[in-house]
Amino acid sequence: MRGGFRVQHQEEEEESAFVSMTDMTVSFLFIVMLLLAFFASQYSESDTVSRTMYESVVSERNRALEEVENLRALLAEKETIIEKKSAEIVELKKANDELRNEITEREKRIAELEEIIAKSKKPDPLEAYLTRSAAERRRILETLRDQLKIDFPDLQVVISEESDALRFQGEGLFDRGVSTLKADRKAVVEKIAARLQQILPCYTLGPMSAWNEECNPGSSIIEALQIEGHTDSDGNPDSNLNLSTARANSTFTTMTISEPRLVDFHNFRNQPVLSVAGYGQMRPIRKNDTAEAKATNRRVDLRIIMYSPSRSVEIERIRASLEKGDGVPNGAP
Repeated sequence: MRGGFRVQHQEEEEESAFVSMTDMTVSFLFIVMLLLAFFASQYSESDTVSRTMYESVVSERNRALEEVENLRALLAEKETIIEKKSAEIVELKKANDELRNEITEREKRIAELEEIIAKSKKPDPLEAYLTRSAAERRRILETLRDQLKIDFPDLQVVISEESDALRFQGEGLFDRGVSTLKADRKAVVEKIAARLQQILPCYTLGPMSAWNEECNPGSSIIEALQIEGHTDSDGNPDSNLNLSTARANSTFTTMTISEPRLVDFHNFRNQPVLSVAGYGQMRPIRKNDTAEAKATNRRVDLRIIMYSPSRSVEIERIRASLEKGDGVPNGAP
């Protein structure tokens, strides 16, 4: 009996455990159902996308990310280039500044050189005066020569190579070894004197002075009108010196007898411009090795020496003296 009771009691316990597990299972399922119901209530089709769209979006995102990375790499590369270019720009600006400075210095030097050139182009007053005086002397000599050629076609008269003297060569005025003018050449000297009487007033000072702009625009003034005698090398040097001096004196005398007032023409120092000199054989213009050369050396030169001021300020003083007709008192410079 007791054994049967224990079996019954065990069976009752097993049945009770089964019932309990069943209840638990049911309760769990109920809870699961409640959760499913909750999640089902929260579900919305608007919060979901199709698989195709999802994959497309992911693919596009990945491409965008890749492009961003590429752009960042490109940006870094460009920034590196910009840094290099910035350094180059700094160097270029520095080089440009140096070039500008160099240009400025060169322009200053060019301006200095142009100023020098302008000054060099501007004629020096003293040099210009001397040039005009030389031209006037040449013109006076040409006038005398041309007139003598008209009046005495066979006369041997030339202008010196230096354009400072009228040259009578050979036996043009004197016979060989004689200091007296040829009879038919006295008229030549007198003609020269008459022409000088007309020319000298415009280039000299003193009582006979008659300067004006038309005859002497450069204000040139004659320092000396020198009658020079020359011989060849034949004979004794002392005799030749005396002969050349005598010929110069003879020419001077003939001229002043014909035109007595020639001695009244003065230079800037108030000295008579007309003078004489004898050089004998000391100043040949050719070697005395042929008859022709000796004939050339036997000559009388009518040399015109123009006054050469040493300073530009003298030019105005010369002009003022020509206007007044008198020179520097007491021969002062």
